[in-house]
Amino acid sequence: MKLIIQKSIIENILVHASPFLEKKDTSQITSHIFLNASNSNLTIKATDYEIGFLVTTNNVNILQDGSATANGKKFLDIVRILKDGDINLEFKNDMLLISQSHSNFKLPTFSFKEFPEFPLYQDKARISIESHSLIESLKKITPSIDTNNPKFELNGALIDIKKDNINFASTDTRRLAVVNINNKSDSELSIILPKKAIVEIQKLFFDDIELYYDETNLIIRSAQYTFFTKLINGKFPEYSRIIPKEVSNTLILPKAIMIESIKQITTISTDVKITFLNNQIIFESLSDDNIEAKTEITFNTGFTEAFSIAINSKYLLDFLNIINNSEFSIGLNDSNLPFILSDDNFRTVIMPIVI
Repeated sequence: MKLIIQKSIIENILVHASPFLEKKDTSQITSHIFLNASNSNLTIKATDYEIGFLVTTNNVNILQDGSATANGKKFLDIVRILKDGDINLEFKNDMLLISQSHSNFKLPTFSFKEFPEFPLYQDKARISIESHSLIESLKKITPSIDTNNPKFELNGALIDIKKDNINFASTDTRRLAVVNINNKSDSELSIILPKKAIVEIQKLFFDDIELYYDETNLIIRSAQYTFFTKLINGKFPEYSRIIPKEVSNTLILPKAIMIESIKQITTISTDVKITFLNNQIIFESLSDDNIEAKTEITFNTGFTEAFSIAINSKYLLDFLNIINNSEFSIGLNDSNLPFILSDDNFRTVIMPIVI
């Protein structure tokens, strides 16, 4: 393998490939990227077995076809310190040679034949969904995905596909986020995507995409990238049963003022008590220390009696910072029962703090 490629092109590819590499054990071939030069194209792959990334570019001058691997992190480190312009890559004597002008580097390689095979999309069922809807939906539910939960299914998000709509759902057991979009589908299915995969999907895909799946993998293809992730094997909670069917009080609140008021309190405490009076909303800190924070806004709530809820401010701010509208609705029942935040097709159900 021998080729010439612009620094900006190979650097951009390696940056996108970096999250897919094995970071801890450099003796594993998954700490390497795979390169294949053939038919005037350069294909680069990276995978840690759980998620995988493939990109093909024709913005390359291939002098000799062939394949090689190289440690992805060290490869990127070298490319970053080189100057803008052409970079020469050559596989020779089991080494990847990287050169530019008077600078020369050698990286050891593994046998490219040992690099993990990627799942094929051709033999899998297809999901029809518009890329913008997918990315926006995943973006909204990502903050509610749990981390390191012994119930593995909670470390990911559910994509629940029905005949006429798709529900995206995630929960960390203290809150539930659900996005519903209208979408026609020939079949119904539910899959659970790991959080790491969801984060990378949001970075990679902006254009038209194709989704394919089987019992173990989801594959996403665009004109530029191919991505795969192993699915989480488990049963996601019955999220529809968690959403309150009715609420006693619904308020339409201004997003900007609510964010400003809550942030003032979070300088002292992440736990906030919100009290709704007839013409006023009061925000107070809940702290074990003898430190207090309090602010209030004038707002006609319509409440004839004081109504208070206590909440982890992060849950509320996660919701407010991700919605697009200037107002949102809050549906309340009892102070100690879950309440609902809503913005168009996006809802978050939050368990209050019992005080």
